[in-house]
Amino acid sequence: MAISGTYSFSVNFSPVFRCDVTSASGNLKRNLDLKRLAVSTEQTSTSTTTTGFAENGRTWKKSTGEEGDTTRRVGVEVSEEPERNRKSLKDYFGEVKDLIRSDGGPPRWFSPLESRSHTPDSPLLLFLPGIDGVGLGLIMQHQRLGQIFDIWSLHIPVEDRTSFTDLVKLVERTVMSENHRLPNRPIYLVGESLGACIALAVAAHIPDMDLVLILANPATSFSKSQMQPLIPILKLLPDQGPLSVPFILKLIEGNPLRMAVDNLVKGLPLGPTFGELSQNLLTMSSYLSVRLLNGDELYSDALNLYASLQFMVVADILPKQTLLWKLEMLRLASAYANSRLHAVKAQTLILSRSLYFGMVYSVSVVYLNPLLEKHLLEDGVDLVTVLKGAGFYRRGKYIDYVSDFMPPTPTEFKKLHESSSYEVYDTKEKSPMEQVNMLTIALSRGLRWIYLATGPVLLSTLDGGKIVRGLSGIPSEGPVLFVGYHMLLGLELFPLVSQFMIERNIVLRGIAHPLLFTRLKDGSLPELSTYDSFRMMGAVPVSATNFYKLLSSKSHVLLYPGGMREALHRKDEEYKLHWPEQSEFVRMAARFGAKIVPFGVVGEDDIGQVVFDYDDLMKIPYFRAGIDELTNEVVKLRIDASGEVANQDIHLPGILPKVPGRFYYYFGKPIETEGRKQELRDRKKCHELYLEVKSEVEKSIAYLKEKRENDPYRNLLPRLMYQTTHGFTSEVPTFDL
Repeated sequence: MAISGTYSFSVNFSPVFRCDVTSASGNLKRNLDLKRLAVSTEQTSTSTTTTGFAENGRTWKKSTGEEGDTTRRVGVEVSEEPERNRKSLKDYFGEVKDLIRSDGGPPRWFSPLESRSHTPDSPLLLFLPGIDGVGLGLIMQHQRLGQIFDIWSLHIPVEDRTSFTDLVKLVERTVMSENHRLPNRPIYLVGESLGACIALAVAAHIPDMDLVLILANPATSFSKSQMQPLIPILKLLPDQGPLSVPFILKLIEGNPLRMAVDNLVKGLPLGPTFGELSQNLLTMSSYLSVRLLNGDELYSDALNLYASLQFMVVADILPKQTLLWKLEMLRLASAYANSRLHAVKAQTLILSRSLYFGMVYSVSVVYLNPLLEKHLLEDGVDLVTVLKGAGFYRRGKYIDYVSDFMPPTPTEFKKLHESSSYEVYDTKEKSPMEQVNMLTIALSRGLRWIYLATGPVLLSTLDGGKIVRGLSGIPSEGPVLFVGYHMLLGLELFPLVSQFMIERNIVLRGIAHPLLFTRLKDGSLPELSTYDSFRMMGAVPVSATNFYKLLSSKSHVLLYPGGMREALHRKDEEYKLHWPEQSEFVRMAARFGAKIVPFGVVGEDDIGQVVFDYDDLMKIPYFRAGIDELTNEVVKLRIDASGEVANQDIHLPGILPKVPGRFYYYFGKPIETEGRKQELRDRKKCHELYLEVKSEVEKSIAYLKEKRENDPYRNLLPRLMYQTTHGFTSEVPTFDL
C-alpha cells in the first residue's frame, strides 16, 4: 500500500503530525520508513464510510458526504474483513527491523494506517509498550481496532534514556491535550508490562479524566518476580555468549516470543507444534540479521531453539546496557505505580488470570478476565472481542448498551456457538455458595452441549396462521418484541438466540438482569467475565431507558415479564407464568408500533426436576444468610411491585438431572400495535392487550406440551441414533404439524 507521506516525529513530546513528501525540511531520508503507518489524525477524505447496527438486528453500511448526515447512528459493527487480513509475526518482524534503527530522536507517537478507517466519534486509544519500547505490540490487532478507535502508539527508541517519570509526563500531556480538543470522548490507555505501569501512573495523576485502562500482564509485581534478584548477575554476563541469558529473558513479562515457549510447556501435540515452530523459524530467520548462538549448530530440542530465538530478538532490540536500563526502569515503575494505586479511579480491564497487585485495588470498576493470560502478539487474542464481551467499548462518558453495541462477527459467533466446557469442577470441601458459583460458570461456558443435548425444535406462525417449522414466520423488520416464558435457569436462551442468528441472521437483544453487568460490591457471585457471551450477543440491563432505545432503533427485543422469579421457580411450578399484575410493556410497544410475538417454550421437565427450592432453602439459617448475601451484591428489581413477582432473591435450587429430552419453541402470530398508540393510552385497553399476550403465551405452552407427546425423537437416544445414520449436522424430525 502506497502512502502519500512519510514520518516526522516531534522533538518536544508533542502529539503526532504529518510531514508531506514535498516538505522543505530536506530530511526525508533521516525519518523512519514506517511503510504501513501514518502520523496524521486529520481526516484526509471528504467521504467516510460508517457502519452500524441495522434496524432488524443485522449489519449495514452507509456513506456520509461532505455535508454530513443528521441520522443518529445507533450502533457500530466490526466487519469480518480485518479478521481475514490480520497481520502476523512476519509483519511484526518486518516492521520492527525498521523501528529499531537508532535515529537519536526522543519518544514519540505514531498512528497505524489501519486506524484511519475509524468513525469521527471513535475514542482515542494510546498504546503504551513493554520494555522493548517499539510500539508494535498491537500490530495483530490494528485492523480490527482501527475500525473503532483512533490509535496512537508510543515509540521509545532503543538508545533513548528518558526516565519513567518523564514518560508518564509525556503520556499525561497527550491525554490532557486530546481531552481538551475532544472533551466528550473517552481515552483508552492500553498498556503491556511497563506500559501498564505508565497507564496506572497517568490515571493516578489525573483521576478526574475520563480514562479506560486496559492492562495486559501489568508489571506491578516486578519486585516479587524471579527477574529482580537476577539483575546483578546479568550485569556480570558478557555482551555475547550462550549463557543463561535466554532463560533470564524468558522471565520478562511482555516478551513477544514468550508464547512459543508457553505453548510447548502446555504440552501441545508434537506434530502441529513442530510445524508451527518450523514456519516461525523461517519467518524470523528472514528478518533477523543475527546468527545462532552456537554458530551453525541447531538445537535439536525445540524449547532450546526458541529460547535462542528469544535471545536473538531481544538482544537485537535491547542490547545489554539498554536491557539493564530498562530493567531498572521496570523496578522503579512497579514501585511508583503500586504506591499510587489508591488514587486510580479509572475504569480498568485487567487481562490476566489473577491480580498482580499486593494490595486492594481501589479503582471504580475492575473487570478481571480469568481466561486470558496471553500476550497481545499471540494468536487467538482479539482485543476487540474482549472489549465487546466485557462491555468496555463506549464512545461517551457512559456506555450506551444500545448505540455502543457491536453485533458479533461470523467468527465471533462461531466461537460462541461452538464453545464447550471441558473443565472439571471439584466441589469437595467447597461451601454451598462456592458450589453455586462453579455451577453457574460451568453452565455459562458449556453452551454448545446445551444445544446438542436438547435438539431444539422451533416453530413459527405465518401471516395466514399456518404453523411451520423454523423461523420464517418471524418479522424481518423491527421493532419486534418477543414476550415469553422463562424456563428454569434460563436454559432456553442459548438455543433460542443461536438459532435466530443461524437461520435469520437476527441479533435478539435480551432484556437482562443487572447482575450480568455490574455489582454493588464484591462477594460470592461469579466474575463478570462469566457472562461475556451474553453481552456479546446483545443483552442489555433491564431499564425503561434501554427498552425505549431498543424499540426506537427497531431492534428485535426479547422480554421475560416473569424475570428471575420465573427462572428460579419453586417445585411443581413448571410452565407457570409469574407476571406482574399491571402491564409493563404494552404502551411502549404501541408507541413505536412494535409487533408483539408471544411465544412458549417447554422441555425443562425433561432436563431436571426441582427437589430443593427457595422455600426449603429459606428454612435453613445457613442458606438463608447465603441468599441474602448474594442478593445484596446486585441491584434490586421491582422493589415497588407486589406479589410473587417481587421476589427477586438470588439462589440456586436443588435440581435432580435427567437424561436430556428436547426443547420446543412456538412463536405465535404477531400482534400488531401499529396505529393503536392513541387507543392503548387507555389503561383498560392496555391491560386487555397485556392479558391477551399472556393468554397466547399460555396457549403456546399448552400446544407444545400436547404435541411433543407424538414426537418419536423427544428422547436423547432416538435423536443420537437418527444422527448416526443421517449425519450429525442433519435436522432431526419431530411431530407432524
